[in-house]
Amino acid sequence: MKQLVVLIAGTLVFWAIVVYPARLLWGDSAVLFSATAGLLCLVPTAGTLAWYLKAFHGAPETQLLAVLGGTVVRMVVVGGIGMVLFHTIPELQYQRFWLWVLAFYLFTLTLEMVLITRHAATGQPQKNG
Repeated sequence: MKQLVVLIAGTLVFWAIVVYPARLLWGDSAVLFSATAGLLCLVPTAGTLAWYLKAFHGAPETQLLAVLGGTVVRMVVVGGIGMVLFHTIPELQYQRFWLWVLAFYLFTLTLEMVLITRHAATGQPQKNG
């Protein structure tokens, strides 16, 4: 579960680093866009990371399913909820919102892959069969 804490803390630190300059450049809307996009990407990424951590001690096929399935789940959830938010909340109906979603999606995906790789490299050997 240490990996989940690192994922959440890393995302919050990333948000803290980018939100202040963005607010100076684009105003208060940057805070709304970035916070919404950050949360939108963090929740499914935390879920898929937890799925992988649970599958880690299983068969290699189970691990592969968790990693690849997690990618599909994350894309569908972020894209689907992002579209709903974009079309139903007038304050989010700007293209800049999607740029924030893309930035946070790529950041959380990268951080998740780093955490998975480190966990696999330092974890217990897998049991085959």
